[in-house]
Amino acid sequence: MIAGRLHWRPLGAKIGGRNNLAAFDFPNGSLVLTEAGSKRRAALHVFANEVAAKEIDPGGIDIFVASLEDFRTALTVENRTLKRALTDPRILSGIGNAYSDEILHAARLSPIQLTHKLTDEQWQRFFNATRDTLQLWIDRLNAEASQAFPEKVTAFRKDMAVHGRFEQPCLTCGQPIQRIRYADNETNYCAQCQTGGKVLADRSLSRLLGSDWPRTLDELEALKKR
Repeated sequence: MIAGRLHWRPLGAKIGGRNNLAAFDFPNGSLVLTEAGSKRRAALHVFANEVAAKEIDPGGIDIFVASLEDFRTALTVENRTLKRALTDPRILSGIGNAYSDEILHAARLSPIQLTHKLTDEQWQRFFNATRDTLQLWIDRLNAEASQAFPEKVTAFRKDMAVHGRFEQPCLTCGQPIQRIRYADNETNYCAQCQTGGKVLADRSLSRLLGSDWPRTLDELEALKKR
């Protein structure tokens, strides 16, 4: 999911080098699986049939067949932040770090808002934004793939509203995009559009800065000028 890629090569492609893991031969070419980076997370599973494959299904619901009530019920089993709930495959199927940022920006909701605290109007906005954002990107990626095999797969795309756009202007309001970094991931958001102008605490930096951590966009700009 992070560093894995599929490449279309001439028939009978050789597997050489540390990053080339497997090749699947078809009548008109070979599909080669690679994994870059130092962390090795790739795995291949072979199942006898579709029923057997469901053994590894985490159980998340499909947003395109779920109703608003299904969506709300799934996300409120536990009181979690919207970001974590969106990216948990046991709750929702097929939403990762990048698209969760895009969904929350479209819904104008904070990534740290708790699922038990949403109003009815926010739930409707959240549900619509999830479906609309995913459909938008499905259509865009299908259009690209119809032209040529998608070799340059990345979680950071120039057409995204917030993900991967730290310190770049928000396409909606023009304020700089903010981020929260944790482990190997980061959450990107617009403070003006999503958090009422509040700059969310980055775990490592806020611990370092303590009481000097900027709480608003104005305080952040003042800190940069010091």
